[in-house]
Amino acid sequence: MKPAEIVKKLNNGAYNARFEALYGADEVEKQTQRYLKATELIPKELANKDFTIFSNPGRTELAGNHTDHNHGCVLAASVQLDLLAFAFKRDDTVVEIFSEGYPPAIVDIKDIEKKESEKGTTEALIRGIAARLKHLEYKVGGFSAYTTSNVPGGSGLSSSAAVEDLIGNIFSVFYNNKKIDPVTIAKAGQWAENNYFDKPCGLMDQIACAYGGIVAIDFADPQNPVINDVQFSFKKYGYDLLVVNTGGSHADLTDEYAAVPAEMKSVAKLFGQPYLRGLTVTDLMLRSVEIRNKCGDRAFLRALHFINENERPIKMVEALKANRIVDYLKLVKKSGLSSWRFLQNCTSVKDIQHQGVTTALAVTEQFFIDHGPGSIGVCRVHGGGFAGTIQVYIKSEYTGAYTRFMENMFGTGSVTPIKIRSEGTTVI
Repeated sequence: MKPAEIVKKLNNGAYNARFEALYGADEVEKQTQRYLKATELIPKELANKDFTIFSNPGRTELAGNHTDHNHGCVLAASVQLDLLAFAFKRDDTVVEIFSEGYPPAIVDIKDIEKKESEKGTTEALIRGIAARLKHLEYKVGGFSAYTTSNVPGGSGLSSSAAVEDLIGNIFSVFYNNKKIDPVTIAKAGQWAENNYFDKPCGLMDQIACAYGGIVAIDFADPQNPVINDVQFSFKKYGYDLLVVNTGGSHADLTDEYAAVPAEMKSVAKLFGQPYLRGLTVTDLMLRSVEIRNKCGDRAFLRALHFINENERPIKMVEALKANRIVDYLKLVKKSGLSSWRFLQNCTSVKDIQHQGVTTALAVTEQFFIDHGPGSIGVCRVHGGGFAGTIQVYIKSEYTGAYTRFMENMFGTGSVTPIKIRSEGTTVI
């Protein structure tokens, strides 16, 4: 559609039902205005181009903190916060992505060889995804996209995975008749992030963003992950799901993220296997002295975290399917405590003076104590950790007071309500 046609449809309410499904009934007008504003990103000289609107959600990790990269189990969900792109197909092999607030990323994917100079950039992701899809014998070609996002960068809501899945879906729609499935799109994004962007990561973020809804994922075979849908409404049981952005950035933390899977795999290597999946707590205890001497105490603790954390998504799915919300929340709390004590991804050792995540967890727990009696909520580190956000489940009647309390400490807008979105990467 031409930009003028998109604007007309927005003003006529043609997208209202679509917006209600993706964002909730209370968000329709807000999203209409957001989309209208996004059309203003499109240069006037391109008014004759036919644009397609793409939406890719962020994701929230519900359980399985740092388990996917060791062939573990996770529970995750796509959220209403998303990355929008107004894109058109080009006649050449140039990919242009113009993002609000960022310099443009322009890549000629006629050349799909890795460029060391692009390490850590959007250009690396574009070239890497194009390379992977070509290796898989899919078609790729040029496009221009004008994007805007309300997925906060560095917040643990997977803004990078949203970008990767968006790029893959544009290639799918424009050049492959929408035939690239969400898991293949997700795996292409992970491959590009690992091999071109040069950041080690598992596959949870990309699948959760691409697939949609609440998903339980078993990565015993990462090339063929087992994905199961889970239907559940936390709101129905009186709880709101929130994330609190502590203001920390994930920038320059790649080595800290890389150390987590590396240390876990160093322990697995002592047992003659490449990953921790399959080991038990008893296995670790019987060789604890050897592990500590050869791999270090932190590696031992992180391996202990993995083995216990890997069991939680399965138990949490069982609780949700049986509508046992109290049991589910107890497991959320155990997950958070394990990440804090054993995984140790709540504080960056590079900057011990700033501990936003641990501070947010501590004051949230104090809020729960002060506003009892009884348990009114639970909290845990959210996503990769070291900086960024915490996740909070809280009884709805306390959400307002909690929001005011936390925003007084971390700033206006630091608390974001999360809604589970049923669709992953999609076309509007």
